[in-house]
Order: sequence, then structure tokens, then C-alpha cells
Amino acid sequence: MGAANQSASHYALLGLSPQATGPELRQAFRSLSKRYHPDTTTLPEAEAQEAFRLLQQAYLTLSDPERRRVYDASLLVVQPVRTLSPSVRLSTQPAPVRRALSGGEWLALLLLALAVVFSLVLGVGLAWARGAEFVRVPSWWPPAGQTAQPLGVALADVSSATPPGAALQPSAGGVGAVAE
Repeated sequence: MGAANQSASHYALLGLSPQATGPELRQAFRSLSKRYHPDTTTLPEAEAQEAFRLLQQAYLTLSDPERRRVYDASLLVVQPVRTLSPSVRLSTQPAPVRRALSGGEWLALLLLALAVVFSLVLGVGLAWARGAEFVRVPSWWPPAGQTAQPLGVALADVSSATPPGAALQPSAGGVGAVAE
């Protein structure tokens, strides 16, 4: 009978041993309350309310050191303990729940977005104040006022001016010059 009493205890509801610490108790309660809270569970409302009420009762009893001492002493005395209905099974596995973001979560996302925008504005502003170039013209780009010629055209012009059998040598201009 003692084993049956222990299986239906507050410890069993929270999935903990009687030696559980305060942080373990708090973590187990938070995990299970997210799963069985009437607003977030798929259980029928009456069963969800009953399961959540039992979880709250177990947590309130075990989180207070004096209540816990009295409760642990009462476990030694054989007495019937109310259990959940068979259709409600408490487990530590999180139930998949898709829910809307809370106000606090939206606020956190807004603050994160503002921090990113502020960082970008600050970075660009500091670079501009220091005189950094935002757009650097590539070295191969023609100087201002000249139009770019396709590379194939420039090479064709050089090769047509080259006598047959002459080797092309690189020049300071980079296109090529005729070696004599």
C-alpha cells in the first residue's frame, strides 16, 4: 500500500524523487504547467483544469519547507491520495504546442530589431564621419570621362596592329605591347 501511496504522491505527479532540490522542483513544475495549463493544452477543459490544479497543489506543498516536512511525514502514514483520472497522464515530455507570441516575446523581438537597426546606423554614421569610402571604384574600371571597351575589342585592336610572328609582351598599360 505504501508503494501505491507513493506513486500517487505529489512527487509522482511532478515526476521527482523525494530527495529533489528546489531548482529541480521548480523546473519540473514549469515544464508540466506549460503542458497542462488550460490555455495551452489540447485536453478537455475540465481535465486540464483538474490536472493543473493538482500540479499547483503539489508545487505549493513541496516548495514550502515546512509544508514539505509535514507532507513527507504524512507519506509514512497510509492514507488514500487523490489521483488523476486515467485519461490524464502527466509526463515530463513537452507537448507540441503552436501558440501566438506573447506580449513580452513581441517586445523582445522589437527591441532586437531596434538594436540591429541602431547598430547599422551607428556603423555607417561613424564610417561617414571618418571619411571612409562607401563605394570604392575597382582598379580595372576606366577613369571618369572615358567609356569602357570590352576586353575582347581592346585585344583585337592590339593583335591587328601586331606584325605576324611578333610576340606580345605585357606593358605598363596592361594590354600588351609588341616586342621587337
